[in-house]
Amino acid sequence: MLRIQRDDLDNHRVSLILQGRIAGEWADLLERECAQLLQAGFRVSLDLSDVVFIGRSGLEALRRLAASGVRIGNGSSLITAVLEQEGIR
Repeated sequence: MLRIQRDDLDNHRVSLILQGRIAGEWADLLERECAQLLQAGFRVSLDLSDVVFIGRSGLEALRRLAASGVRIGNGSSLITAVLEQEGIR
């Protein structure tokens, strides 16, 4: 399960605070949510501080999101190491 809490930082920036697991259908949901925000002209950042697991589909989604300009940060040291190993910044 993945919980997504939206935090509007200002009129142009949104932070999505994630809690739980980024895998399977939840990775798809996250990618759709980010795509809608990007299409609406927002700069999007993801706060991974409460993410406990990222599956293969989650890594692929995060890779695509990072390539589209989504900022990814605040993961635990383990999550950050996994992302770095996968080339996701």
